[in-house]
Amino acid sequence: MGENTTEVPGEPGPADQLRALGVEEGGVLLVHASLRGTGLRAETLLDALRTVLGPEGTLVVPAFTPENSDTSPAHLALVRHAPDPVAFRAAMPPFDPEHTPSLGTGRLAERVRTTGGAVRSDHPQTSFAALGARAAELMKGHALDCHFGAESPLGKLVAADAQVLLVNVGFAVCSAFHHAEYLVPAHPTRTYRAVIRDERGGATWFAYEDAVLDDSDFARIGADFPAGHLRGGPLGRRGARLFPIGAAVEHATAWMAEKRH
Repeated sequence: MGENTTEVPGEPGPADQLRALGVEEGGVLLVHASLRGTGLRAETLLDALRTVLGPEGTLVVPAFTPENSDTSPAHLALVRHAPDPVAFRAAMPPFDPEHTPSLGTGRLAERVRTTGGAVRSDHPQTSFAALGARAAELMKGHALDCHFGAESPLGKLVAADAQVLLVNVGFAVCSAFHHAEYLVPAHPTRTYRAVIRDERGGATWFAYEDAVLDDSDFARIGADFPAGHLRGGPLGRRGARLFPIGAAVEHATAWMAEKRH
């Protein structure tokens, strides 16, 4: 069951708290959120976000499906518990942007993805979903061989001067840092495989080369993020942090170039 929160007269509600954090009306906002302990239902926070962003604003969330790729730890964990791993792999359904659930991105992200009018990008492993004025523009053209680079929604969010809001989560889940991995000179690549729909509507495995993704040091990158770019404050019963995506990518790119080997 979702958590209920009762607003106390005279105390700021989530919309007021979002405005105090600096969420911009008419802006583009990428949100990573865990509602555990916040006292907020997904519907409540979504309504507040859409109210503050207004009709010209756009809300973006991750809608990742790592289970769809046999090269991901999430998939390998499922296979370990399958009675017949070969049959399990053969029966995997192809990614469907309209219907494939995103199991690990939280209740808010799933609420956004399943809301009428939401647009989802086409990547079978690292899609995003969006609501609002620029949703279709920002989600289109997500190349199947580009998780988080220039041909992904993250590249467009940087160009759109988007803000990033972390609700009750740390920088370890900050997907904007993945975009930086594409900007480090001579970044390493690897082979990925995912299940997609073929021309006849059946399932086929698609293999592609893309940047190596490593979030193991994202918390350290975030700890070194200059405080001048951050705005923090309460949201529900927990805290949130807001920052510009461009500053986050610039910081992470420099950090990786210096400290990753």
